[in-house]
Amino acid sequence: MVDAYHHQIGIRQDDIDHMGHVNNAVYLKWVQDAVVRYWESIAPPDAVARHLWVALKHEISYRRPTFLDDDVVADVIAEKMQGAKVFFTTIIKRGEEVVAEAKSTWCCLDAASRRPARLARDVARRFLPEL
Repeated sequence: MVDAYHHQIGIRQDDIDHMGHVNNAVYLKWVQDAVVRYWESIAPPDAVARHLWVALKHEISYRRPTFLDDDVVADVIAEKMQGAKVFFTTIIKRGEEVVAEAKSTWCCLDAASRRPARLARDVARRFLPEL
């Protein structure tokens, strides 16, 4: 398995809710941003230009609250691929402490047709080397 992609998260004042911590909905944005940045960092530029990603499902488990001054990172791991679908785990951490974990399913689309598209094996191996 490829090492996790580390995505640094910046917490903004408007991420904070009435309870004084990051609103749960913000975690979803973090997961989406982290997975897309992962794709953009690992895929060759021509593959990035030819493909888009849409989220099909997110399941987030919240463990601990996060606050404005926290240093938070999202570690993204591609778990498996089935056709045009890729399954990711995103672990959001403050230091070594896991504050949330998301399991998500994404569908790869052809950028021109907007239809599901399988990744070429050489591209898919960049994050799933066992293929």
